[in-house]
Amino acid sequence: MNMINKIKPAVPKRILFFLAAFVWVFASYKILNLGLIDVIKNTTDYWINIAIGLVIFYLFFKYVFYKMYLKHTKRIINSRSEFPCMFSFFDIKGYIIMFFMITAGITLRKADIIPHIYLATFYIGLGLAIFLAAISFVYSGIRYNFVKDKFYNTNI
Repeated sequence: MNMINKIKPAVPKRILFFLAAFVWVFASYKILNLGLIDVIKNTTDYWINIAIGLVIFYLFFKYVFYKMYLKHTKRIINSRSEFPCMFSFFDIKGYIIMFFMITAGITLRKADIIPHIYLATFYIGLGLAIFLAAISFVYSGIRYNFVKDKFYNTNI
């Protein structure tokens, strides 16, 4: 156990929020980029697709990513280790979900089951929701002491 603690890439809890934000900003950029390019290439009425994407954004952020942000924030704050592993900004379940989402997105896109314009509209909403989750993690990193007081030993 002592050897593992010596070699694990440990960081302060506050840094975990910035690492999570970095991962989500990268993911949101890739997804938004695909969505916006496909919408602009495949229609002249792209404002309709962007408006629908905003509805998808609202639903995904409110019901998926905000809850995920709260769960991981609470878990990080209440972690026993003051210097957890730098990859512990998500739990195992979070990494599995992320792997599934990436795999499903690539598979749907490559299989051409869903027309690209519809998938692109969905990507716009999903990318924006992930981006706002990233901003939420940045907020927790910047306002760490406030967030720590709010989430320490709470039931969310």
